[in-house]
Amino acid sequence: MSGIDIKPDAQGKVRDLYDLGDQLLLVASDRISAFDYILPDEIPYKGQVLTQLSCFWFDLLSDVVENHLISADVADLPEKFKPYADYLAGRFMLVKKANMFPVECIVRGYLTGSGLKDYQATGSVCGIELPACLVNSSRLPEAIFTPSTKADIGDHDENISFDQTVELIGEADAQAIKELTLAIYNRAAEHARERGIIIADTKLEFGKVGDTIILGDEVLTPDSSRFWAADTYIVGEEQPSFDKQFVRNWLNANWDRTGEPPHLPEDVIKATSEKYIQAYEKITGKTFVAQ
Repeated sequence: MSGIDIKPDAQGKVRDLYDLGDQLLLVASDRISAFDYILPDEIPYKGQVLTQLSCFWFDLLSDVVENHLISADVADLPEKFKPYADYLAGRFMLVKKANMFPVECIVRGYLTGSGLKDYQATGSVCGIELPACLVNSSRLPEAIFTPSTKADIGDHDENISFDQTVELIGEADAQAIKELTLAIYNRAAEHARERGIIIADTKLEFGKVGDTIILGDEVLTPDSSRFWAADTYIVGEEQPSFDKQFVRNWLNANWDRTGEPPHLPEDVIKATSEKYIQAYEKITGKTFVAQ
């Protein structure tokens, strides 16, 4: 990872994790993944956007659910990381160590992506029956909770039912994270709509500190969500987005998903960076300032 030469204790598709004992240091890189592959090109400022937007949402949602954030201030960096403060500024979070649930908490407010394909084939999404009149990008009668497994890098997440979620983590915790997921989505979707953004769907992760369920990882970013422009939204069509769907669309047109993914053209890299920054600025109402 450019910018820091301390080996992480664990590495995800986008984030590097450093174990500090009773805390963790999460560092968001500029890597981008699609279709469960890490792409060979980085997206400038992406890690900073993900971190700063997550911090915004953690604050906004603090009355809905507790979260893992302790600090994102470079003054609170552990001593051995302070030489890398210039690189880490804006892209790290010092967080509580939690026992994370092995479930991706996906919530869908609109019909798109794999949910649309499922609906067209079965009339339902992940086993949840929906009205027969829906089309591409339709707003659902109410947001639905469609969890999946949490796959390792290179593997694919698999949709699971609520009953399977109960089998994995127990009924009380399954019901709790379902209710929290829907409450977070509804609050966030209302805020985003006021800022001109439709949140079509998003993915959340929860864990436990003691007996308390907390929101962890990232939250409501262009990596974990589909963001659409409200002013150009048209039911029945594909929507312009402020997320990595732009990259997925290019890959779909230029790669058959065999072998390693190709390099992205410079114009796609630049446009993707701009879309991430636009999402941050629209949602927060702040001008993005690179650290």
